[in-house]
Amino acid sequence: MVISSIADAVVRRVEAVGDGVSEAFFEPVIRLGVTGMARSGKTVFITSLVANLLDRGRMPQLVAHAEGRIVAAFLQPQPDDLVPRFDYETHLAAMTGEAPRWPESTRAISELRVTMKVKPSGMFAGLQRPRTVHLDIVDYPGEWLMDLSLMDKSFAQWSAEVLKALEAREAAKDYLAALAEVDGAAALDEPRAQKLAATFTAYLHTARAAGFSDCTPGRFLLPGDLEGSPALTFAPLEEVNKAGRRSLWRAFERRFEAYKTRIVAPFFRDHFSRLDRQVVLVDALGAIHCGPQAVEDLRGGLRDTLAAFRPGRNSLLARLMRGKRVEKVLFAATKADHLHHTQHPQLTAIMQALTRDAADRAQFAGAMTQAVSLASLRATVEETVMHDGKPLDCVRGRLLDSGKQAAFYPGALPEDPGVLLAPARDGATGWLGQDYQVMKFAPAPLTLRPSEGPPHIRLDRAAQFLIGDLL
Repeated sequence: MVISSIADAVVRRVEAVGDGVSEAFFEPVIRLGVTGMARSGKTVFITSLVANLLDRGRMPQLVAHAEGRIVAAFLQPQPDDLVPRFDYETHLAAMTGEAPRWPESTRAISELRVTMKVKPSGMFAGLQRPRTVHLDIVDYPGEWLMDLSLMDKSFAQWSAEVLKALEAREAAKDYLAALAEVDGAAALDEPRAQKLAATFTAYLHTARAAGFSDCTPGRFLLPGDLEGSPALTFAPLEEVNKAGRRSLWRAFERRFEAYKTRIVAPFFRDHFSRLDRQVVLVDALGAIHCGPQAVEDLRGGLRDTLAAFRPGRNSLLARLMRGKRVEKVLFAATKADHLHHTQHPQLTAIMQALTRDAADRAQFAGAMTQAVSLASLRATVEETVMHDGKPLDCVRGRLLDSGKQAAFYPGALPEDPGVLLAPARDGATGWLGQDYQVMKFAPAPLTLRPSEGPPHIRLDRAAQFLIGDLL
């Protein structure tokens, strides 16, 4: 078993060296990972990014396009034959059809390749032919990313951390009541174990809906073909000293380890460890609406998330010696179109504050990070209305539930992010004297002109940060 693992690691390292040399000297390949928690807009981001790379009329901040150096961009078959293709055409049709709607959310890993012909820049550009650059976009659920934090934890550590967090959450009362009736030292009773795991899974769904991001194991939320397997049938327990080999504690401990080695580790090895650049999409407005506890949970989750990215510079020598590292990470607060543009700087500042710990760690390792507020597909227009004799900056759009047009003012975000983060760190249960609202808008009907992709906010700036240096 050990010899087989060593051999497998050697083969993968040799393949990585070959790929690195090929990419460095012939046709560069940028592997861009896109992730985020549920409803953060991963599918919309990828679809709009690809559409706007193919038709670049709305991408003035992408320098290679502004300089006229992108000769062509087109879709090509992806290089990974065992990974499903990102269904770009279906998602674009959903967003831009006669009755536009939001596409289905990410439930598994997928991939798409965009190939660009790019003219070189510099003094001798006229003597060189356009070169080919491949952009491989890898889409995966944020719930899977959070699982990477489990790799360095034992079942006892994970259980203790989860149960401590559950103490203060109303949504966890059913699971805590079920846990109180269970003796971890008793012999495994499979029906009871399944019921306990199902109750914990129900809590995870409720916690995610409430805006919390510490919902591990992530495959409990998106099980796919693993649903009902022993590897997904465990839950946190009160620690048991000297538990017997056939006890519930030992059974759950074995299943927890199997989850890490059979599910989490292969994902990291086969996909995550091969990324060059990473986008983390965050529904910061949704967390603020859910309250201080959700904001603090989000901040901690973003900090732990970056630890899994292996950030650092990705020189050729570094690739040959230790494999790829994520060299750029973009933290993007989505749904900026839900705010008037005058509040976008505040949303960006809040995003920067939420990711401060993560950004400091990445920069220390040699990676670059950036926080931005954006809208992958703009669904609203701005409007100023009079309220109590004063002008109020609002946004207007088509409501998701009713389809009716409505103007909306979510509340004024503070200039100082500390106004939100301080009570969140202190464990406050609500915002003092303020209530931040969230409205769900449907996509607006579009009439796209030739050479124009879907309307967006700062998607071109995000693209420039992520891939502009390699174009």
